[in-house]
Amino acid sequence: MISAVARHRTALVRTHLSRPLATALADNLLNPSQTLLDYGSGRGDDVRHAKALGIPAAGWDPVHQPDGPRAAADVVNLGYVVNVIEDQSERAACLRQAWGLANRLLVVSARLVWDARDLVGRPFGDGLLTRTGTFQKFYEQAELATWIEQTLGVPPVAAAPGILYLFREPSTAQDFLARRVHTYRPRVRIEPQAIYESNRERLEPLLDFMTAHARPPRPGELSQAAEGDLTTVFGSIGRAVRLLQQVTDTDLWQQITIQRRSELLIYIALSRFGRRPSYSQLPASLATDIRSLFGTYQAACVQADRLLLSCGDPAIVLVSARSASVGKQTPSAVYVHRSAIGHLPPVLQVYEGCARVLAGTVENANLVKLSVTQPQVSYLSYPTFERQAHPTLASAVTVNLRKLTVDWRDYRQVDNPPLLHRKEEFVGPDDPRREMYARLTKAEHRKGLYADPSRIGTRAGWEAVLAQAGVTVQGHRLVRRPATPSSPH
Repeated sequence: MISAVARHRTALVRTHLSRPLATALADNLLNPSQTLLDYGSGRGDDVRHAKALGIPAAGWDPVHQPDGPRAAADVVNLGYVVNVIEDQSERAACLRQAWGLANRLLVVSARLVWDARDLVGRPFGDGLLTRTGTFQKFYEQAELATWIEQTLGVPPVAAAPGILYLFREPSTAQDFLARRVHTYRPRVRIEPQAIYESNRERLEPLLDFMTAHARPPRPGELSQAAEGDLTTVFGSIGRAVRLLQQVTDTDLWQQITIQRRSELLIYIALSRFGRRPSYSQLPASLATDIRSLFGTYQAACVQADRLLLSCGDPAIVLVSARSASVGKQTPSAVYVHRSAIGHLPPVLQVYEGCARVLAGTVENANLVKLSVTQPQVSYLSYPTFERQAHPTLASAVTVNLRKLTVDWRDYRQVDNPPLLHRKEEFVGPDDPRREMYARLTKAEHRKGLYADPSRIGTRAGWEAVLAQAGVTVQGHRLVRRPATPSSPH
């Protein structure tokens, strides 16, 4: 019997690395020191692009590359394969086969329900048979994660909408999750001192480590070259640490300690959504950070669980939002630039982190909307935020924490999209652009452009207000609108 499904027609021609592998590359989980197997490689474009980046890559596909190797690799990519297999038992077998070949990491991706909005077809099994004869199974993000865990017995980590990671070693997964916590560090100011200035480059790895971990390194935590240089010049790592403490402000290290404690609590709180690792499953440096700053892992877990519990209390979320030192406040939400999330109170950082546990990192989203009226976080993409004074919204991914859904809306074809004002309110206090944004806002206030907020929230409304006032915005400056030449009589 000939199958009604033409799976081979789903293979795409790619002019660049696919989204799942580009995500793994951006997350520093794929690099030239690791081998890659593209399992279900289609026409082999991902393999070609990976090789161009110096990554040892091979591909296998039952139709297009049946003679390709199906050998174990450090990273295995199962890219948009499970969603084109109509037989559920075969789909699960394919996932198990790919996992069996992954020495370090399996990347699984599939199409999500929003991809089906404009697709024409008819119901077929648990998916859709398209007009071209291909099958597509569209997943909810949580549904995809649940299916993977039920099939393999391994909890996946959401990398991005429609993309999940499965780590072979628990410590590797925990290292990745800890690195995903938003960080903020105060600027390090050095008091001039001859011995420091003459050894600045040697001391830089030590200063970076202490700034990141809020403690001196243990033996082996710096590179052998860095340790050797410091020991040769200063006699010991301890003496080099004391020098750095002498040329920096005491308050700096107190602030760094506070920030690192907060980061660790956020990471541990969010680990509740998977199988919280035992202390022995933590990477060595992470475990040492926790022991150094909290005394015991158990004490840190108790504090983290209190923080997570607070995140589920609407009243605490509202109070935390209203007390935040960054972000634009509205009656229903607080909006903040991605770069400033580390400035938010820990409760709000856990709140946002809960959404990322489900959705992963939303690429191209540079603003985050934290609702204070319902358990919902939206990731907003304003592609021209850096360049334009009043950028328009291109897309939004909304994560509903009560319904466990991830939804996407495209604003690029909308005639009158939402538009931003007062950009200085979204960024952190140390953002170098903040003063420039604020100057423009003051000029617009003086001109009376914000007198009717209901008119200026969209592009058309804002342009009408500018025209009525006889001004326009050039770069981040408010200028008079050029006079229209009068027509000849």
